[in-house]
Amino acid sequence: MHASRRLWRAITGRAPGPPFYQLSAQRRERLALALCALDGHLDGASYRVIAEVLFGRKRIPERAWKTHELRSRTIRLLQAGLALMRGGYRALLHPSSRRE
Repeated sequence: MHASRRLWRAITGRAPGPPFYQLSAQRRERLALALCALDGHLDGASYRVIAEVLFGRKRIPERAWKTHELRSRTIRLLQAGLALMRGGYRALLHPSSRRE
């Protein structure tokens, strides 16, 4: 109801009013990284190249890449980006329950 009211106010030229809830800075950063990882994946980049762009080349080891923490983080970010692309973005419209 709140989202539809904000949309109606924006369409009619009024101020939309306060947001129902705000995403935390950490969640916004994770979503941005997930979308960047998704863009890289859709362009055909490897996990290593995506990680170099997201986290910087200096943080990526020359050896032991297969077991490095940033490889796992890159894969999780890409999975989150794919989930958003497949319709998970709708979950951003609903505040998460504290109980979940």
